[in-house]
Amino acid sequence: MEYRRLGKSGLKVSEFSFGSWVTFGKQVDGGSAVDLMKYAYDNGVNFFDNAEGYEKGNSEIVMGEALKKLAWSRDSYIVSSKVFWGGEKPTQRGLSRKHVTDAAHAALKRLQVDYLDLYFCHRPDVDTPIEETVRAMNDLIAQGKILYWGTAEWSAQQLTEAYAVAKDLRLAPPTMEQPQYNIFVREKVESDYLPLYDLIGLGTTIWSPLASGLLTGKYNEGIPSDSRMNLPGYEWLKERFNSDVGRAQLGQVRKLSELAGELGMSMTHFALAWCLTSERVSTVILGASRLTQLQDNLAALDHKAKLTPDVLSRVNEIVGNKPPEPRRF
Repeated sequence: MEYRRLGKSGLKVSEFSFGSWVTFGKQVDGGSAVDLMKYAYDNGVNFFDNAEGYEKGNSEIVMGEALKKLAWSRDSYIVSSKVFWGGEKPTQRGLSRKHVTDAAHAALKRLQVDYLDLYFCHRPDVDTPIEETVRAMNDLIAQGKILYWGTAEWSAQQLTEAYAVAKDLRLAPPTMEQPQYNIFVREKVESDYLPLYDLIGLGTTIWSPLASGLLTGKYNEGIPSDSRMNLPGYEWLKERFNSDVGRAQLGQVRKLSELAGELGMSMTHFALAWCLTSERVSTVILGASRLTQLQDNLAALDHKAKLTPDVLSRVNEIVGNKPPEPRRF
């Protein structure tokens, strides 16, 4: 395991990290959560990602119980939460000062920690002025409740505005963004955010490196019975899989699988290692729900050197979606 700086900050995060989206609350119990987190930690993972909206807070509770049982030294790991979807009432949603503050305190209680290393705005909030959110985040940093704050799925324009507000008011600016990034979803990381890496020293903690399982190759011959696509609440995923775009991507995965086979790699290892080839990626969040799955995902580290510039060029030829660099003036 290697460690990368989170943007221009001094914080170093493991190149693979562990996230609890889907993993905790639906598909594993607390005991399994302990096993998964222990294996990840023992193999160099130091960042564990969560959010108030994951399983309505239950994901944080499960992770908090696991952290309590594992009793790691607090200075040896990084834990995060994200704020936006806390409940149904108006004061339980969005990025107002009240909800940002209430959600942080609730996350600390559920995760059983004294502070959050990373705290994300889970989505932009059109009903709250960015200045209000920036001030709330800065106050939490001043209180020692969080160390760094960032965003998730914000546009480059929204990030730029938040940074400008923070700079103008001499407040702590956003340090990181959590975008989706994989072989099929590249625009934000490779193009939209490109000016921000130098301007604000943006770090990225990317999610869905396997495109909801499509890039594992397990759907090449159809949908397995144990797939998350068959779980209640994931009908949208099956619809996307069966769309024209989904079927076209499936054909591309078959070609990518052949390329991976030539290199002596599984499609899963190929897709995960591909994400690590980007210097703009601070960490790749894994979402394994079984220990064997996590073990296999981490084994992708053994294949990083196989993704040479020639191989990356072949990927671009297959998927044809390499975004152009933004024009500079």
